[in-house]
Amino acid sequence: MDPLRFDRPVEAPAAPAGSPATATAAVPANRSWPADALPLAERLHRQLSIGDREWHALKRQRPRRAAEQVAAALVQLLAADDPGATASTDGRLRAIALLENAQAWLKAEISDPGCPAHGR
Repeated sequence: MDPLRFDRPVEAPAAPAGSPATATAAVPANRSWPADALPLAERLHRQLSIGDREWHALKRQRPRRAAEQVAAALVQLLAADDPGATASTDGRLRAIALLENAQAWLKAEISDPGCPAHGR
């Protein structure tokens, strides 16, 4: 799933080739995040994600959409960033984009793009 598509939930980056297919495998070995942080963030994101079956009922709830994006940003940061790195990382850039999107939802600067199945 494209991490910068703001109309759908974001998944953690894929594990590198040859490693187990878990989100924690993609985290650098020298990370300093607490060990439980990523699984907790992923669980929170799953809880806040608006699924296909509830999309039409919840898509206009701006705080709900923003919370989904904030949780996704946290997952991106924890899964793909080394907090000791001084330069920007892909994980940080993805987290920033998601946080900016969440802020735009809260400020009512953006709205639901509509269902792609409609209008065909």
